[in-house]
Amino acid sequence: MNIEQMKTVIKEIITKTDLTPCVVGHRGVGKSAGIIQACREIERRYVSLRLGQMEVGDLVGIPFRDGDVMHWSRPSWWPGDDEPPTVVHCDELNRAQQEDTLQAIFQFVEPPAEGLLRSLHTHHLSKRHKVIVSINPPDGTYQVATLDRALIDRMVMLFVESDYHCWARYAAQRELSGDVRQFLAGNSGMLARPGAPMELQVEPTERGWEMVSILRKSCRFPGDLEMEVYAGIIGTEAAITFMRWLSDRKGRPLTAAEILNNWQQVVGQAEAQRDDVQAATINDLTATLHNSPFLEAEQEENLVAYIAVLPRDLRFGFVKSLLKIPEVATGIAQDKYDSVVFDAIRTISQEA
Repeated sequence: MNIEQMKTVIKEIITKTDLTPCVVGHRGVGKSAGIIQACREIERRYVSLRLGQMEVGDLVGIPFRDGDVMHWSRPSWWPGDDEPPTVVHCDELNRAQQEDTLQAIFQFVEPPAEGLLRSLHTHHLSKRHKVIVSINPPDGTYQVATLDRALIDRMVMLFVESDYHCWARYAAQRELSGDVRQFLAGNSGMLARPGAPMELQVEPTERGWEMVSILRKSCRFPGDLEMEVYAGIIGTEAAITFMRWLSDRKGRPLTAAEILNNWQQVVGQAEAQRDDVQAATINDLTATLHNSPFLEAEQEENLVAYIAVLPRDLRFGFVKSLLKIPEVATGIAQDKYDSVVFDAIRTISQEA
């Protein structure tokens, strides 16, 4: 993505989630300038931390005693709870010269756990303040540390590249030299030398898919950027597969909500699903009912009606899973459902 696209994505993430964007790009592409502009456009105060120049004490503060208790003073850069909404930019994260500095900031760039505040040692950051990271790619041409997979896994990696048309709009706004602008208009290949491919160990993880879920529920990205954003969380292969799956509405499995709440509208599709697609629907129903086992009368009837259309082997396995959920087992074991579930229950009892 280019700088303008990066700004669009950052503004969505910062204003609507607690996730941490990490902008990855070669020197001079405009990472810091773009972040500053994005902060200005969403009316956020901007604080820059040049981590290559900082030590652990600059991050966690200086220790002092209060009686028998040790405390750490709040660093001067740390935004207070009553200060205007602020974006703390952890610039040059992988240029931290000391290993303990990188380890100290690890906690700060990690998105806060549910119900908790983002923290750094004993300091807690108000939810009104957010964090952005930027780095040069560890491709061997920069004096940077290699970030481990655990740290990469905690951020939304945004890969930014040079783009002439984006730069030309910026140059016009800044009223840069007309000679320079005209030269580059005819020699756009001279704008910047392309660097090595920006590759990081971004792979699918449980945390990554949760981050994708947060973004899908909270943010709206232009279609051409959505896949790029997801690729920076779960990797390119998984992101492409996911986006193809999203576009293939016809082949998607029915959801638990559709089975339980809209059975009459989806009964035909349920009967026609392949076994592998049926298994996805069964998994969604099992997880949903484990989490919320209390069913309305109509939902209970819809569940049994779905069981009735399943092939024999899938039916046995599904009923076996449902019997492990006491509230659901009580419902489907009623006499009125014997024609559907009795055979499965009897077979399961014989196996036991």
